[in-house]
Amino acid sequence: MASRSSRRRSSSGDGRSQRAPAPVNLRRRRLPMRWVLPVMLLVAMTAMLMLRGYVHSEILADYRIRPETAYDKVPEEILEGGPVIDTRSGKTASLSVPKHRLVLTFDDGPDPEWTPKVLDVLKKHNAHGVFFITGTMASQYPDLVKRVVREGHEIGLHTFNHPDLSYKSPGGIDWQLSQNQMALEGAAGIRTSLFRPPYSSFSDAMDNASWPVTKYVGSRGYLTVLNNTDSEDWQKPGVDEIIRRATPKHGDGAIVLMHDSGGDRHQTVEALDKFLPELQAKGYKFQNLTEALGAPSAHTPVAGVELWKGRAWIFLVQASDELTGVLVVGLAVIGSLVLVRFGLMLLLSGAHARRVRKKTFRWGPDAPITQPVSVLVPAYNEAKCIENTVRSLVASDHPIEVLVIDDGSSDGTARIVENLNLPGVRVIRQLNAGKPAALNRGLANARYDIIVMMDGDTVFEPSTIRELVQPFADPKVGAVAGNAKVGNKDSLIGAWQHIEYVMGFNLDRRMYDILGCMPTIPGAVGAFRRSALERVGGMSEDTLAEDTDVTMALHRDGWRVVYAENARAWTEAPESVQQLWSQRYRWSYGTMQAIWKHRRAVLERGPSGRFGRVGLPFVSLFMVVAPLLAPLIDVFLLYGLVFGPTEKTVGAWLGVLAVQAFCAAYAFRLDRERMSHLISLPLQQILYRQLMYVVLLRSWMTALTGGRLRWQKLRRTGVVEAPGSIPQQRATGSGSERRPVG
Repeated sequence: MASRSSRRRSSSGDGRSQRAPAPVNLRRRRLPMRWVLPVMLLVAMTAMLMLRGYVHSEILADYRIRPETAYDKVPEEILEGGPVIDTRSGKTASLSVPKHRLVLTFDDGPDPEWTPKVLDVLKKHNAHGVFFITGTMASQYPDLVKRVVREGHEIGLHTFNHPDLSYKSPGGIDWQLSQNQMALEGAAGIRTSLFRPPYSSFSDAMDNASWPVTKYVGSRGYLTVLNNTDSEDWQKPGVDEIIRRATPKHGDGAIVLMHDSGGDRHQTVEALDKFLPELQAKGYKFQNLTEALGAPSAHTPVAGVELWKGRAWIFLVQASDELTGVLVVGLAVIGSLVLVRFGLMLLLSGAHARRVRKKTFRWGPDAPITQPVSVLVPAYNEAKCIENTVRSLVASDHPIEVLVIDDGSSDGTARIVENLNLPGVRVIRQLNAGKPAALNRGLANARYDIIVMMDGDTVFEPSTIRELVQPFADPKVGAVAGNAKVGNKDSLIGAWQHIEYVMGFNLDRRMYDILGCMPTIPGAVGAFRRSALERVGGMSEDTLAEDTDVTMALHRDGWRVVYAENARAWTEAPESVQQLWSQRYRWSYGTMQAIWKHRRAVLERGPSGRFGRVGLPFVSLFMVVAPLLAPLIDVFLLYGLVFGPTEKTVGAWLGVLAVQAFCAAYAFRLDRERMSHLISLPLQQILYRQLMYVVLLRSWMTALTGGRLRWQKLRRTGVVEAPGSIPQQRATGSGSERRPVG
């Protein structure tokens, strides 16, 4: 029998049979830009880093050098012939340079330091030469290639990244040649027919491994250029020795091997400056190879697609280097910010703890605060948590009234509270209007001048409220942040959040208290002076982080915002990645909204201006910019592991981890927490932190693309209880209610 839904799809409302519509195109959903942009950015950055690694011979480089082999398959005319080998068009021939002709050749360039100096000396003495360039160097320094051509020298290929071609297949050889040519085309707009294989020597050193390569390269239209005079300048034997080795005997012509890259070449430059005039005085001419041989130029101009392909290649290589440079600067910035933040955290949090823990410390002349306070508990579908929350409040050792504002719950939250029939607890019902509206509704119905706000999934210790309100003895204090702790830290995600709360939140709050720019009163545990709230207009609905928004508004209004370390609250942290993502996404996006909303404070005077010019930059750097740039540490860790140097990279990362571990241990000591929870810190840095990076990046993308983020309710389990609270009377079988959030 067909189901009801299938019958509905097969018939219309008037009973006439209709063909089922094709659902594919009608239901196609467009991928949001806030997802597309991060993915594109990640792919582009990865591609650019891979390109840089390839161009700088950090990946796909082959440093093998084949030892000498037999030479019985090499033609005698090649072994006994000249240094120029022509195997084009199936022929086999060798050529030599005429008497009193010297062809200076320079390998492995261009080099940004030594190639210009070599060119200056050649220009000074009106001499020319052949520069055998690698594709890696030409891609990085295209302007030098262009100068070589402009000043009348010849260019030859020396492969892309200098491998021993005897290890390469024909396809691999073609790749080396084509990549080398593409770099030359992009840099100077020409092709060349000259080629010198890496690790080559005289023609009589040709063997059975290198000869097939020479034949194949010739079949691709290249003239192989070896040498018959080696200056051995790479050994740095001294200027005079370089000149002696480079000078041919009896006026013979020669192809002289030198280098303009690969290390310190100052001896080469000095030797050239003496060598050129000395041999010119003896009647030698320093010419390009084709000039010396009386052959057509080796250069062929390129145009059209080939030219644009080369230019695109050069552009991408330059962009990859620029990107890496930007990333290095970013890494320096984030490194400085991390060190500054850790330094300030250690110094200022310690100073805060010493100050408030002195036996003589008093918040103000009116201490202690004993008058009753109003506790506002906004609740939306908190049926699993609300009983624990309210019972913990009733157990308070400070006089309070409790207002549970039911924000249109559909799970009976209000009824649960009413059925408890606890003294001093009132329920206020309203249609669903959001947390800020619920808090403002509670504020309007509160009886007392000090307002405590908490979340419906949080429980207080008996002393929490008493400790939380004591700072109001100082008439300048407008709000107090409590010490929010993770109550469900028995899971791995909970343990990671526990570390984050103790180190990243509470240690920060000590620092911000001393600096006078506390960015956020946590929604889980915070207290406000009623008059301060009323002066700033209560809780605003302008952002998704109403707690950060109102805290900044209080700073701008001239109020002090402080931290009470002993006002502990136990909150239920998300227990699944999905729920954690939703929570942190809202926090990150809401914080950005609040910073943007209060941006005008930078230009204002008085308390608002002080917060705008001190607090906002501080909060922006440490809460937005630093976390956004922090992934660079991991990017360079991966880059170093793949491309090297691996040991230094791992050492640097372990150093950063050690600094973080030290700060975390210090924070745990200040909060009197067990150090055993820090066992999961390395794993947190590898996995948990990456999730936070993506959350922040997506928040940025949402903001930049004009996206809107809705408040997302987290599912709770109601397992968190505070020490000393009245235990919840659980029904039989209630243990089955605990399940992973999400």
